Amino acid sequence: MRKLQRPTDQRLAMLKNLATNLLWYGRIETTFEKAKDVQSYAEKLLTVAINTYEDTVKTTKKVVNDKGVTSNREVINDGPKKLAARRKLMSKLCDIQEVRAPKESKTAFIARTEDIKNPLIEKIFNVYAPKYAKRKEELNNGGGYTRVIKLGTRNGDNALMAIVELV
Repeated sequence: MRKLQRPTDQRLAMLKNLATNLLWYGRIETTFEKAKDVQSYAEKLLTVAINTYEDTVKTTKKVVNDKGVTSNREVINDGPKKLAARRKLMSKLCDIQEVRAPKESKTAFIARTEDIKNPLIEKIFNVYAPKYAKRKEELNNGGGYTRVIKLGTRNGDNALMAIVELV
């Protein structure tokens, strides 16, 4: 990992923010040196999610409704490996909240997002992990979830710019 001319705490905070934005939006533009570091950081996090996303446990839970009637409901919880991976991802990424879509009513937004506490973590486990696990089976190799494309130099300080995107 490069030092990027920053103290450790600032460098790690910057990587955390860049990786969060990369995984949320799927693509970011930054300098080439930062892009290489973010690529490594994000791929390690994706590998953790891919290796553990299927670890779930079904349990029955007693639920009491408004009238006092109890009923059993089947609930799917994270297994120990997935829970540890979820906590690791939560510590290594920032928390991004879901944004209301244009022309979406407030009630529709609340209904869509009421069960989701960490939208980025859910997106990683429900969208990226199955997609890249399937890709891993087809190609028989892990890694290579991101790509870095050089753009040229930035006006002003002549820094080499790059785009980092998920494959």
